Amino acid sequence: MTDQPQILSDLGLYSPPLAVRGMIELDKAAFTQTVKVPAIHVPTNVLNKVVKSLKKVVLQRPGIKRVLEVNNKDESSTCEHRLVLLDPSSITSTDSFGNEEAAALKAFGVPQEIQRYELKLTYENLKSDEILRAVLPEGQDVTSGFSRVGHIAHMNLRDHQIPFGKLIGQVIMDKNPGITCVVNKTNTIDSTYRNFQMEVLAGEDNMVAKVRENGMFYEFDFSRVYWNPRLSTEHERIVSFLQRGDIVIDVFAGVGPFAIPAARRGCNILANDLNPESFRWLQHNGKLNKVDKKITSFNMDGRDFIRGPVKERLPALMKGSQKIHVVMNLPALALEFLDAFRDLLEPDQSVSCQDNLPQVHCYGFSKEEDPQRDIVERAGASLRNSLEGQCSVHMVRNVSPNKEMMCVSFTLPKEVLYTQHTQDRDSSEEPCPKKQKCEEQTD
Repeated sequence: MTDQPQILSDLGLYSPPLAVRGMIELDKAAFTQTVKVPAIHVPTNVLNKVVKSLKKVVLQRPGIKRVLEVNNKDESSTCEHRLVLLDPSSITSTDSFGNEEAAALKAFGVPQEIQRYELKLTYENLKSDEILRAVLPEGQDVTSGFSRVGHIAHMNLRDHQIPFGKLIGQVIMDKNPGITCVVNKTNTIDSTYRNFQMEVLAGEDNMVAKVRENGMFYEFDFSRVYWNPRLSTEHERIVSFLQRGDIVIDVFAGVGPFAIPAARRGCNILANDLNPESFRWLQHNGKLNKVDKKITSFNMDGRDFIRGPVKERLPALMKGSQKIHVVMNLPALALEFLDAFRDLLEPDQSVSCQDNLPQVHCYGFSKEEDPQRDIVERAGASLRNSLEGQCSVHMVRNVSPNKEMMCVSFTLPKEVLYTQHTQDRDSSEEPCPKKQKCEEQTD
């Protein structure tokens, strides 16, 4: 730490002492220093008006008052003054004021006389990215971004940041009220259960998160299930299509971000997930939101779910007037599961359901230059039926610089669904297949 005042950089970023570079264990006291900031004297009788006029250039820094009391040196003056601290990135001299600020100062009789005020700056006054930029090796990427899941901050640290992981975690927790646990993903997502191995960087080792999304409440063990807060808008988009009484078949339901709000909307849900933990929390969240009677849940492989419970129920559902929506949100693999719908039903099961074919919403990742075309072609290949001109594609989000998450929506073609297409009007039906074991939600 240096005892000499340091003038702030032209960027207005506070440069902590050089001694903190490479710090592994967080020493908050090491960030304390004295800096000089520009300031202006303002009479108290026009103080509020002047501060409002200078709102673009006043100092805004966590934990620091921008208006200070000062001793009036001119005892003959009957007007008290306050010292208003200014942003050094905006004001460096009397000529730095813009036309609007200069006109306001003149109108209120405030001289454009800048003085330097020595300000004690501590760890509490710094922003997280400023601290991390000072600590991490110079020239390396600095991250203070994270996904928030309830009380948990989830980070994806890069290799050069790993040695500073615990310090980064503590800074994130200090600078974000309500965060009591910071974790880092230690490997790629498990393709079977869609969960990550996580390392606790800072705070309590409590992975059970409580989240509110689109008016619904969810609880789950974040370390054992899949949850992505960046998909909130997509969950809402799909649910907005639904009407009371519709049928929703959620093949990869997770803890219920599609199923729960759809049930609240008055839909009847068949929800499935292979992960036993997701299945358990799906049931819990149904009860938590008082929609459990609307949800029939399954703990099966997605393909087995389609070829079993869905196949068993689909003919009867298609004879009704309710629309049927199939949601397949497993973007790494869902397109490959579309083949489970091929030849799912017998020809005589098509009677009286010509106009009520399921609407499918299937998600996928693409790294191609034309991700929309890529998703449509891959979906068609899995179905062995072209979807060109028969579907819509929605760009969900940019996952990385060359990776997009897309959703392709289409009506499931009859040529795919039935073993053969026939105009025979024979209404005979074959016996129902053996019922699959499932969990019916009860009080």
